[in-house]
Amino acid sequence: MSIEAWITLGLLAVMLAGLATNRVGADLIVMGTVALMLLVDFVFRLDLLEPADALAGFASPGPATVGLLYVVAAGLRETGALTFLTERMLGSPKSALAAQARLALPVAASSAFINNTPIVTVFLPVLSSLCKRTGIAPGQVFMPLSAAAILGGLCTLIGTSTNLVMDALIADHNAAFPDAQQIERFGMFGLTRIGLPAAIIGLAFILLFGRRLLPGSRTAEPVADAAREFATTMRVMPGSALAGKTIEQAGLRRLPGLFLSRIDRQHQAMLAVSPDEQLAENDLLMFVGDIESVVDLQKLKGLVPAADEDDHTVYRPHLRLIEAVVSPEAAVIGQSIRDSGFRARYGAVIVAVHRQGHRLVGRLGDIVLRAGDRLLFEADPDFAMRHRETTDFYLLSALKGSAAPRHDRAWMAIALLAGLVLSVPVLGMPPLIAALTAACGMVLLRCCTGRQARKSVDWSVLIVIGGASALGHAVETSGLGELVATRGIGWAAPLGIWGVCAVLYAMTSLATATINNIAAAVLMFPIALSAASLFGFDPMPLLVCVTLAASAEFMSPIGYQTNLIVMGPGGYKVTDYLRFGVPLTLLVGVVVVALAPLLY
Repeated sequence: MSIEAWITLGLLAVMLAGLATNRVGADLIVMGTVALMLLVDFVFRLDLLEPADALAGFASPGPATVGLLYVVAAGLRETGALTFLTERMLGSPKSALAAQARLALPVAASSAFINNTPIVTVFLPVLSSLCKRTGIAPGQVFMPLSAAAILGGLCTLIGTSTNLVMDALIADHNAAFPDAQQIERFGMFGLTRIGLPAAIIGLAFILLFGRRLLPGSRTAEPVADAAREFATTMRVMPGSALAGKTIEQAGLRRLPGLFLSRIDRQHQAMLAVSPDEQLAENDLLMFVGDIESVVDLQKLKGLVPAADEDDHTVYRPHLRLIEAVVSPEAAVIGQSIRDSGFRARYGAVIVAVHRQGHRLVGRLGDIVLRAGDRLLFEADPDFAMRHRETTDFYLLSALKGSAAPRHDRAWMAIALLAGLVLSVPVLGMPPLIAALTAACGMVLLRCCTGRQARKSVDWSVLIVIGGASALGHAVETSGLGELVATRGIGWAAPLGIWGVCAVLYAMTSLATATINNIAAAVLMFPIALSAASLFGFDPMPLLVCVTLAASAEFMSPIGYQTNLIVMGPGGYKVTDYLRFGVPLTLLVGVVVVALAPLLY
């Protein structure tokens, strides 16, 4: 074993220990390890890692394609296209099984073409509202949400960043060794032949056993009580598709966390609103509810805030929702919202008011403001920064996301996504070019702004991808990959390619559960290539096993980002992941290992 291999092994061991603690960001740990390798190589004049090799991963199409897909997802989110689909997917299920059944297939199908992280993020408030409305235990639906998104990501090249990174590594390897046998690239649907069966069997497991393996003794928290309720008034826009529909048909009858208290139509006030009551243009709808539900209400197509009952002509997607508390020094105290001139004074429109211990009723514009009132209002993105020193408000903070989606652009966002999906297999367009075209289209067609596009990119993920590529190069050039293949996998060689695939899958899965899916895949890539060379196997089945093992991680909250995202909303413990995730991981692993040598 060479000195380079020993040093690489030692540095990787330190890195893995740091990643396992989950106390420092994975991007910092990975790049710190790369920096140490470069420093050791320079000081001791070793053949460990050159600066050009350390940066090669950042020049690869993989990280750039992943970053551009975040922008595509931002366009779908900001136009409300994802929310439009999710609400109609779920409906109003009556049981945990019904919720899981309505959730699993649409989420998996969407995740095959959209990065699974934004899909899970979009579903979080929808599922939270569903649990409040139906009493379904959150633990019964949030982990299946993450699992379905992960399973769907196995099916296509762009379904998850791991697939893209491994495909980029194959391209880099082919370019570095042009005289050797070239490894086949995945292509858009190259993984479908094995990812789809794995996803179907995994989804069947969720529906058959999810209720028994997931926590379900607790019911969802009840909707907010009056002590935390906001009052808001919304107007039915002229020409809105809601006009002519009944309250029930418009989906306003049982809004989660909200209560429709009154409708004002011209000079008529309806206090006991029947679900069969038809809406009309310019109707004023008065709601009370928790802030999360009020925020969701602002995003409904066809409704606009009506605090001062003026025409709301501002293009709302350019605005942000701001939350603030009225201070005793505010000039608007003692005045009604309508008479306070809030819009002219601050350049903002109040959309909801909360008063501790009181249920506010009636039109929002008639509410007389008091010190301590908590306001939710729409303003431009720089409002919070511009007024942070004001004495009129306390706790001035901007909520995440725009005030209202760009509903009129939703069809454009969906068309751009369809073009991205079809251009790769039909036109043979490289994924990078397809993703770049779709991302630019999202910005140029105003599906999202430039600021939203920049903020949507998870730069830490891209840094991990680029840095892990450098570490993978060190594993290969130092001889550590060949050593691990010989001593760690060699014992399985007599069992044939299925035995080697099983060991590689298990090693990758355990590494992913401990550290990070992308880092685990990149580190296992040279080991899989060394195993294929040493034992005379086709490398493709081995690389497919590594790729899917790094993506199909259900056993740990830190192994995959979506698992961590649902941990809080679902109220999960680590033991919940083990009880549900271990059998699901084993089941998917058996399918992949059994089929990979047959299909590739």
